[in-house]
Parts: sequence; structure tokens; C-alpha cells
Amino acid sequence: MAENNPFPGENNTGHIWDDNLRELNNPPPRWWMIAFWASIIWWVAYGILYPTYPLGQKPNKGLLGWTMIKEYKESVAEVEAVRGKYEERLKGMDAKAILADPELKQYALASAKVIFGDKCAPCHGAGGQGNPGFPVLADDDWLYGGDINTIVTTVTGGRKGVMPAKGGQPLTEAEIDKLAQAEASGHITKEPLFLQKGCIACHGMDGKGLKPMGSANLTDSIWRFAPGGVESAKYTITHGVNDPNDPKTRNAEMPSFRGKLSKVDINKVAVYVHELGGGQ
Repeated sequence: MAENNPFPGENNTGHIWDDNLRELNNPPPRWWMIAFWASIIWWVAYGILYPTYPLGQKPNKGLLGWTMIKEYKESVAEVEAVRGKYEERLKGMDAKAILADPELKQYALASAKVIFGDKCAPCHGAGGQGNPGFPVLADDDWLYGGDINTIVTTVTGGRKGVMPAKGGQPLTEAEIDKLAQAEASGHITKEPLFLQKGCIACHGMDGKGLKPMGSANLTDSIWRFAPGGVESAKYTITHGVNDPNDPKTRNAEMPSFRGKLSKVDINKVAVYVHELGGGQ
């Protein structure tokens, strides 16, 4: 092909396509060659300083002795050095005292966010908004109370209230329907059955519930079990909550975190929940 090269004097390889498309034989630009050799030198230097290719049957540790685990431990040590002074102070404080200290409160909120995400968010949602079957933590409706000490008690020991099933006996289907209708309307205390059947023993004369027992407020529009309304109320009255004698009972249990979280971490979580917006 070279003897028939239509571009004599041009530094090409003699390979011509489509009459004028040819392969030139020019050297790469100087800057490109400098970068090429510099990359080779860098690669060799990196292989000497850091662990890369093996040497025989053993890994090359590199002259600097760098490892990812070593860097990780150094980073953790830096974080612990910052956290240490706060963690030490928290050991001798209860949750109420933490709330009263603006600096420790902010630290507790930042630190507890991860704990809440791991331990609490699967049930109560990332922002405490609740999930189907699990309470909202960001409102001011509390079964047992939303003051900081009660929250600590709840997180520490858990909660498992009981409402006995009333279906069949002692309540008839018609009576259950009347109570459910009255509850859904917000006028439960106007229904004579509320007093006659002893509902006041747990929910109080005003129907607003008794916090020591964890009984629900029946006069508001907040429903513990979705979707709420008459049918939901009828189901709860009929089958109860955590009633071991009724296989269709609603299950509602807050697990204990005693032994799963340290006392300091429990206080942090309590502060975090309190500050979600519903703490009292």
C-alpha cells in the first residue's frame, strides 16, 4: 500500500480508507508522554508506600503501614474524644436534668437520633409519626403520660396494657354497637351503657382515660388502631386488647429496653422522644 500512497511525504502508515482516511504515524504530544511516565512513577511509589501487590506468599504492607482498619480506629478515637466529655457528664444525670441543660440536651438529641432510628423508628416511624398499629410519638396524646420521667419508665420497662374482650358476654352485639357509635361521635359519656357496664372503671367518668392504667381517651378523635371509626371501635370492644382469652384480640405491646440499652442511652432516647413535639 505504501507504494500507492496518494499522500507522499506525509508521515502516515500507508493504510488508506475511503480515498483519504489514513492512519498517521506521529508521536504523542510531549505533555501526554510526561503524564504517562509520571503515572507509572506514581504507581510504583504508591506500591512501595501502601499495601498493594503481594510479595511472594505474604502481602505487601507498604512502608507507611497504612490499613483501612487503622484509619477507621483513628477516626473512631477522634469521635470518642469529642463525645467523651459529654458522655461522662451524662452518667450522673437523669433525663429531666439533661433537658434543663441546653448544651447536654442538644448533644443528647444528636446522639439519640441514631439510637431512635435503630430501635424505635421501625415501629414509630423515623419522625415519630407512627405506623399502622403503633402510636404516634409526635402528638400530645399519651396513654401513660408524656412527661420526661414517664417516658423514661416506658422505654425502660415497656408497656402492655390490657382491655378485656366484651363480645358475647357481658355485652350483646347491640350494646357494643351503641358504645362504638357513641365513641366515634365523641359523646361516649352520654351513652348510659358507658356507666352501666362499668367502662368508667378504666376510662374514667369523663371518658378521657386514666394514665396510671394506660387506658385510652374515648372522647377525642385519636385512634390507637387504624383506621378508627365505628367498625374499629366495635372490633376493639368485642375482642379487647392483649386479652389472652380471645385469639382475635388486638396486640399492643411496647417492649422493654432494659438490658438492651444503657441507662444513659435510655435517657437520651427519652429526651429525643420528648422533644419530638408531644412531650409534656
